Amino acid sequence: MNFINLLKIAWKAILLNKMRAVLTMLGIIIGVASVIAMLAIGEGSKESIKQNISSMGANLITIRPGAGMMGGVRSDPTSMQTLTLDDYKALKSQAHQIKDISPLVNGSGQSIAGSNNWPTTIYGASPEYLSIRDWGIESGAMFTEDDIESFGKVAVIGKTVQENLFPNEDPIGKMIRFKNIPFKVIGVLKEKGENTFGQDQDDIIIAPYTAVQKRILAQNYLQSIVASSLSEEQSEKAVEEITAIMQKQHNIKEGQDDNFNVSSQQELISTFSSTSEMLTVLLVAIASISLVVGGIGIMNIMYVSVKERTREIGLRMAIGAKDSDILFQFLIESVLISITGGILGVIIGLLATWGISQFAGWPVSITMSSIVISFTVCTITGVFFGWYPARKAAQSDPINALRYE
Repeated sequence: MNFINLLKIAWKAILLNKMRAVLTMLGIIIGVASVIAMLAIGEGSKESIKQNISSMGANLITIRPGAGMMGGVRSDPTSMQTLTLDDYKALKSQAHQIKDISPLVNGSGQSIAGSNNWPTTIYGASPEYLSIRDWGIESGAMFTEDDIESFGKVAVIGKTVQENLFPNEDPIGKMIRFKNIPFKVIGVLKEKGENTFGQDQDDIIIAPYTAVQKRILAQNYLQSIVASSLSEEQSEKAVEEITAIMQKQHNIKEGQDDNFNVSSQQELISTFSSTSEMLTVLLVAIASISLVVGGIGIMNIMYVSVKERTREIGLRMAIGAKDSDILFQFLIESVLISITGGILGVIIGLLATWGISQFAGWPVSITMSSIVISFTVCTITGVFFGWYPARKAAQSDPINALRYE
């Protein structure tokens, strides 16, 4: 008996008991569909996280005050005043692994334009800030170094601020007040939307850091310094270089704790991605239980099939069928059930993924690897759980099999 004949016999046996075969496939169908959907959700969430974090600046590196020790008590980093303009100038002149750098200060308050007002945050930065954040100007222009030197009261605003302070009108050239300090609007930023943490990135006013420091915050220290590395791949080198320069600036001796923190977007992406991957693995492991249950169902049905066809087995052996012919006959039947269930599972999984994307609005990303893995697992399941019943059939005694009622 050649392989084609064995395949035909196995397929006919499945068609003779269609309902039983479909019920047997259910576990495989549910398992494969669940695995594909879970992997698509996991991969989609990972890509979404990367895109959201990259929207804040793919090469972004942030230097913040660190938690120092005073009298055995660790200080709150937000209350520390360890970053200065000297640090910014040292990094700007000495660091070779960074492309752009900007000091950063900020304060929250009420912004007013005419009869409209809106609670927002004003950021004091240098003109390079937009390049670091990969942010563009929709209309107008960014302030210049001359504005920095002259403590210029000029600002660019985000779309959210524009919509609330200047609904249905062009804000360029108009005046806004922030904590009673007037600023002239010279530009409107392109829309960015929410970041990974759910914060509205367009609810922002950006002005020269000198003006914000002197006129609004009345402080001479910086809350942070932001920079961009030459490329995403060089972020780690840039972090190491910045750390070394900052340690020299702050006279940090070997063995002492740094009074500053340097972090990159790549670290953030890595952290979120690893968390997402762990959750995906957990969900896939749970979904894979259905495949095991489906495999057990295949084993049970194959046992029933062997019992029902005992006389057929005896007859085939009596007319010359070898043990291997009987073994492969039932093994092929088991694999066919498994693969057919796998195909239906893939179709349902793709439809489920599409439904999740369309109706739930979740980010999904279907990869070919998930489909290949599912098919591979289906085949292995069919062989693994079908082997023992098929082997029992092949070991049947032809005389006893012919006498079986």
